[in-house]
Amino acid sequence: MTFEELLAKTRDVASQIDATGKDFLAVQVNLKEGGVLYVEVKDGNIAVEPYEYNDRDCGITINMKNYDKLLDGKLDPVVAFTLRKLKVDGDVGKALEFANLLKSR
Repeated sequence: MTFEELLAKTRDVASQIDATGKDFLAVQVNLKEGGVLYVEVKDGNIAVEPYEYNDRDCGITINMKNYDKLLDGKLDPVVAFTLRKLKVDGDVGKALEFANLLKSR
């Protein structure tokens, strides 16, 4: 899967999530094979853009294959973190909030 396909898939997943009443959340996803995107929850809306987010709550580093599995719900983020398939830089609580957001669809 290419970066562009993962970006489109992330946008599709985000469009299925009801973010009404969710607190502000900004997560940068760093893909090991190259490519960066961010997911921002603000005012009940979710934005997904292919840019770095300097004021992020946390950053997640993961390879494309595992990120695809994460989006599909086939990879539990806590297990991925424990097995070092996913690295968190910053607020781990916000990373868990992001994971729960993905599961909420």
